Amino acid sequence: MHSLGYFDLLPLGNIPYNSTETDIGNMFSSCGVVTNVRIVFDRNTNKPKGFGFCEFQDQQGAQNAVDQMNGVEINGRQLRVNWANK
Repeated sequence: MHSLGYFDLLPLGNIPYNSTETDIGNMFSSCGVVTNVRIVFDRNTNKPKGFGFCEFQDQQGAQNAVDQMNGVEINGRQLRVNWANK
């Protein structure tokens, strides 16, 4: 378990540009109950920036996501799923 306390929100990096929030939520639902997904978009171009956040109902779901999804290749991009730094 992560040692900094209760965490259920994970930053995601290297998200494929054609992925939707629904796609990400469905993909991560195998790890636990996903309560929210947000993909960050460029304000000027309205195109995805390739990173975002996935929120889980509990810490165990988030831990499962770090353990199971970090490094998984999706559409030629290696997904980054790690705990946020303080």
